[in-house]
Amino acid sequence: MNPDTIIESLQTGFRVAVGATASAIEMLQDSEKRDENFGKLSSPDWTKITEELAEKGEATEQEARQFVENLLNQQNPPPDSDSAQAPSSNTSTSSTPSSDSEAQKELQELTEQIATLRAELERLQEQESES
Repeated sequence: MNPDTIIESLQTGFRVAVGATASAIEMLQDSEKRDENFGKLSSPDWTKITEELAEKGEATEQEARQFVENLLNQQNPPPDSDSAQAPSSNTSTSSTPSSDSEAQKELQELTEQIATLRAELERLQEQESES
C-alpha cells in the first residue's frame, strides 16, 4: 500500500471525526441542526455523508489552526515591534500573565466541554443501539 494513500486516509479519517464532533456539538446546541443532522444520518449514501463531514472537519481544522496562530502571535509579538517599543515592553509583560491565565482557563473550559459532549454522544449512541 502506498504511504501517501495511508496518510491521506488517516487525514480524511481525522477530518471526518472532527466534522462528526462539530456536528454533534451543533446537534446539542441547536434543535434545528439536530433534526437536520439526524435527517442526513438516515440517508443511505454514506459516501456523501463522509464527504460532508470531511469538509466540515477541514473547515474546523483550519479555524482551530487560525485560533492557535492568533494565540501564539498575541503571546509572542513580532521581534520588530519589541525593538521599536522597548520602553513599553514592561507594560505588555505585565498584561501577558493575565492573558496566559485567561487562555489557559478558556482551553480548560473547552476541554471540559469536549469531554462532556463526548460523554453525551457516547450515551446517545448507547441509547440508539439499545433501541
